[in-house]
Amino acid sequence: MGKRGFFICLEGLDGCGKTTQAKVLVRKLKRMGYNANYTAEPSLGKIGRFIRKYCLHGDKRVSSIVEALLFAADRYEHVENEVIPAIKSGKIVVSDRYMYSSLAYQGATGLNLDWIRRLNEHALPPDLAIFIDVDPKTVIQRLKPKKSVMENLETQRKVREVYMKFVDNGELIRVNGNKSKREVADEVLSIVLDSLEECR
Repeated sequence: MGKRGFFICLEGLDGCGKTTQAKVLVRKLKRMGYNANYTAEPSLGKIGRFIRKYCLHGDKRVSSIVEALLFAADRYEHVENEVIPAIKSGKIVVSDRYMYSSLAYQGATGLNLDWIRRLNEHALPPDLAIFIDVDPKTVIQRLKPKKSVMENLETQRKVREVYMKFVDNGELIRVNGNKSKREVADEVLSIVLDSLEECR
């Protein structure tokens, strides 16, 4: 890899298990001797905290356009302040969600995908993007106690449809998230190690 690090993002529907898998991946990479960091979007910055409070868990949701703009602004800060410095220092950065979440979630509301992409032109392209694919009915069952604003089945199906467009065009690598946590973790690690090997 040389001095430059490696940027990985894990994507998926709410409740698909990607947060668990991202953290497991970082632990496994560290055990193997890699300098790996976990991060997530929305970030822990001011804009990210605003999003968590008013967009993800608020009773009244902001418009899709405002949501897309907020996520793009948070992503800019996240990339500039956290991701790029870590990669420049040679670290492997594993992000729990990234720009594909904006494309999928805001795209599922009917916003133009090209417009969302243009909003995120500043976003550093990931070296590897993995989509943990879980049946929308399964994630709805997992989300019931959380009462997320994005939890209805039709919405989750639309979000998955957008994600699958990026699987089909080769931007995302699909992992079957309906398998056991261990099987999913093993497959994710195998994909990551293969990608790291290709970069040597």
